[in-house]
Amino acid sequence: MASFVLRRPFALTSALKQLPKATSPAARTFHSSPVKQQLFNQRSSTPVATTITNSRPTFQKTFRRYDSSLQGIPNPAASGTLGQRFLYGAAMVGGSVVALNLVFNREQREDGGMPPYERAYLNDTFLHTGLGLGIIGVAASALHRSGWSYSLMSANPWVVLGGGLVVSLGTMYGTFSTHPDNYLQKYALWAGFNVAQAAVLSPLLFLQPALLARAGLYTVAMMGSIAFVGATAKQEKYLYLGGPLLAGVALVAVSGFAPLVLPATAARTLMWSERIWLYGGLAVFGGFTLYDTQKILHHARMAQRGLARKDVVNESISLELDFLNIFIRMVQILGMQQRRK
Repeated sequence: MASFVLRRPFALTSALKQLPKATSPAARTFHSSPVKQQLFNQRSSTPVATTITNSRPTFQKTFRRYDSSLQGIPNPAASGTLGQRFLYGAAMVGGSVVALNLVFNREQREDGGMPPYERAYLNDTFLHTGLGLGIIGVAASALHRSGWSYSLMSANPWVVLGGGLVVSLGTMYGTFSTHPDNYLQKYALWAGFNVAQAAVLSPLLFLQPALLARAGLYTVAMMGSIAFVGATAKQEKYLYLGGPLLAGVALVAVSGFAPLVLPATAARTLMWSERIWLYGGLAVFGGFTLYDTQKILHHARMAQRGLARKDVVNESISLELDFLNIFIRMVQILGMQQRRK
């Protein structure tokens, strides 16, 4: 359960922490940033129209963080025709699947392949994961159109962080503790959990739809290839990763909170904490995808023997958290690449 607690803050802090474009390679924190004062002060007498006009470009500046040493490096995916870009992207995805399969999947299953009950349980879990992500997307779009994103960005960040954690963890643990036979209560709590994620992540819709779509496709490709490796690998081969991944996610969590507590003078520390949060987080949540896939299959075997109950709703929450954390990092990486053009 501790891994769920540590996995939750990333979606919150990544959507709300404001690290505007720096004048040096190191990013500033919002201890001394005017953006913090503009976004996170309590509501004042400023007219609503002025607040809305100023909020959108300010939020977009959140992702304008870059390393000046990387400027000028050509990006083959950003040049050429549409067909060439598509082939380049397909080659990247296909190469990633092949590489992951060769590196991590040398010892495949020796029981003749995945039995039908495991396949059905895994498919049901993926179905609920897709439904949950769909609820998050629809709810975030509706909240954004209603003006919720502007209200969220003008609120105190610690209040938003604390309130989001309370609602998210409350609905999540309520879902976990509800018996699968109690459909109404379980699915109501699960829907509440997804809406809570949407409420916090809705400001991401200020960004370009094309960027969000690309980040979503890359996230699906990454998780799909890793899940394929986990599903076809030897039984319980990667279940040992639970402990190391928990330590890794704790380190990423600490680095994610660094801009909230460190002074702006700690430039080098902030730079490394940001890299750990971004790239270390990708590695950690990729590992969680591999671990969660094998854990789902392990639970399917236990349920088949009568040692555990089938609960695909609970299983889907872990995959949703993996997707959200990878997706947010993909958005940030793509946003940084656009600034280098």
